[in-house]
Amino acid sequence: MLSSLAKDNNAVANDAIEANLATGPHRAMLKTLAIHLRQPALICSSTPVLTCIPAIDGATKDFTRSQMRSQMRSARRRKLRNMPIAPTNDVAFRPPDGGWGWMVVIGAHISIGFAYSTPKALSIFFKEIQADLEASYSDIAWISSIMLAAMYAGGPVSSVLVNRYGSRPIVILGGLMCGVSMVAASFGNSIIYLYLFIGVIAGCGLALNLNASLTIISKYFLAKRPLANGLAMAGSPVFLCFLAPLNQYLLDKFGWRGSLLILGALMLNCCVAGALMRPVKSCLSSPALQRKSKEPPDNSNTEQSKQSCGSHAKKFLDLSFFKDRGFVIYLIGNILFIFGAYAPIVFLSAYAVSQGVDQYSAAYLLSIMGFVDMFVRPGTGLIANSKWIRPRVQYFFSFAMVFNGTCHLLCPLIKSYTFLVVYAVFFGVGFGMVFALIFECLMDLMGNERFPSAVGLVTIIECFPMLLGPPTAGFLLDVFDDYKYLFLMCGAVIVTGGLFLFVMNFYNYHMLEKQRRRQLNPKNHNDQDQAEMQNTLNHNFPAKESTVPGNETGSDPQEELASSDAA
Repeated sequence: MLSSLAKDNNAVANDAIEANLATGPHRAMLKTLAIHLRQPALICSSTPVLTCIPAIDGATKDFTRSQMRSQMRSARRRKLRNMPIAPTNDVAFRPPDGGWGWMVVIGAHISIGFAYSTPKALSIFFKEIQADLEASYSDIAWISSIMLAAMYAGGPVSSVLVNRYGSRPIVILGGLMCGVSMVAASFGNSIIYLYLFIGVIAGCGLALNLNASLTIISKYFLAKRPLANGLAMAGSPVFLCFLAPLNQYLLDKFGWRGSLLILGALMLNCCVAGALMRPVKSCLSSPALQRKSKEPPDNSNTEQSKQSCGSHAKKFLDLSFFKDRGFVIYLIGNILFIFGAYAPIVFLSAYAVSQGVDQYSAAYLLSIMGFVDMFVRPGTGLIANSKWIRPRVQYFFSFAMVFNGTCHLLCPLIKSYTFLVVYAVFFGVGFGMVFALIFECLMDLMGNERFPSAVGLVTIIECFPMLLGPPTAGFLLDVFDDYKYLFLMCGAVIVTGGLFLFVMNFYNYHMLEKQRRRQLNPKNHNDQDQAEMQNTLNHNFPAKESTVPGNETGSDPQEELASSDAA
């Protein structure tokens, strides 16, 4: 109603101008006032002439310039008071949370599945490679370690490339690198040759696949992000469930060289997965911004563009994350987990064979673990997305780590294949929970905008425990010739990381709540600080009456002097 009255007000003023009811300087002022009068509060009646402006048919002489200016200033002030707050971003973007995003999840499921399952499934070939190339347990363990370390160390480079070119071409490039490197590794005759092609080149290709897939999921999903992450990360157990027995079958039929050749051809399917990762369409907040986005870029200043590229490169190696207490806590706990996470998987089949289990049954242990993990990851995503767990997802992550580490601590007590199957089931549950939450917790701490740079920094730091974990376990196996020390070391390290995360996250949330209360009630905290300061001053400094020597009564020395003179 008020807006319609304002429109009537404007129409009446314009009609008055067109009918020449105002002449001379009053005509220009009335036109200016008609532009600024948008507030219903200035409308005094619905008569043909504004009653705020004196009638022009004879009363114009009472309408002075000062009155017109005062009303114009008042209109401007009211207009400014009612203006909305300017948005912080030029482009108001909200992820679609569905649509083509589910096809992107399928592509991420494939690329992440190859990224995480390939280093584990390669352990099926280690016995044959060890016998063929005459290598030790520690030497063989370096293949998976270098591959995983290269996958994690390539995170910052992948982040920069994804930011520059998008996820689709980067995943296609990573698939080509993985396929070609596996085919080339099948012709290797030395362990160093395998380190280069399987470890370094294929690991870098997996890094491109992993980081690009995680980044595009964060752009397509917000409210359903835990579920999308769980479905995408479920690619690791799904592919492990099928790759482990497939690799054993290929090993029996074609040997480890032919198996690597066929595995390289299979990894070219990452190129198909990358083709599904269509760039998300941004939603512009206003037509003006849409016109601004359609304007051609200004290439007149090349120096500014170079500085912008440098700033983007610096963004993805942003060391200011170490000033964030929550990020540092997350990073320390993650390092401890990664150090002990992969060695039990690498040596699980060999441990089962040492317990008298045949090779096919030992390979099926990895399939059982992958099968359980396949359902645990999306289930964990659903639980983490609930209204009870979502605000406490960091604690849920800590519990998953402790559960995983406890399974490894109990593994040396197992002596039969039945209990090894039970261990594989619980191992799959714990491993699936951790990896369904590991990147969701980082997104929860950093947000969508800072996540690409944060995940790049995290992965390059995690490459060191990833590189040292399996070889350290292999070294313990070479020294003691017993698998139990391997599982005890991994379990103890993971449990320590989980307990550290639980305690430190509790402390972090307590400090954040304390800061929030101070921001909400700054006056009360200032009064409390002043009271504490006053108590400190009273405690450290003597009272006023005791400052004068010999004045124990507390009376004023001048008054005593005056009384003595009077006496």
